[in-house]
Amino acid sequence: MRLTKQTNYAVRLLMYCAANGERLSRIPEIAKAYGVSELFLFKILQPLTRAGLVETVRGRNGGVRLPRAASEITLFDVVRVTEDSFAMAECFEAGEIECPLVDSCGLNAALRKALNAFFEVLQQYTIDDLVKARPQISFLLGIENAPVARQPAA
Repeated sequence: MRLTKQTNYAVRLLMYCAANGERLSRIPEIAKAYGVSELFLFKILQPLTRAGLVETVRGRNGGVRLPRAASEITLFDVVRVTEDSFAMAECFEAGEIECPLVDSCGLNAALRKALNAFFEVLQQYTIDDLVKARPQISFLLGIENAPVARQPAA
């Protein structure tokens, strides 16, 4: 299984916001940090906003930020929103299936088990885990004087 470019940059966008703490992150800054077009990031921003993974603030000094602690946003949350299909084989897809073994095939069961294991692992990792794994992330992304990321309330 290969994740899309959209998912890859959605995770990166969230990591940038987490590294930037509670300050608003601007799309042009994020685009520059990752060397990707602003238009592409705006496209990614829409499903993330609808899913409540980011919040946007409009206006001249607007931007985006995480609506909750990065430790509460799992990789599964992001993948679920940004990937269109998890069909690993024809038998995962809806509609007419030409294989005569579709209801009794061991491959289907094995692939479903593998996909579920993939999802379970993604649920174990948060955006915060990814940010903390790179102590110099603010420097690497060109974020100056970034405050410490917000911690969940006790």
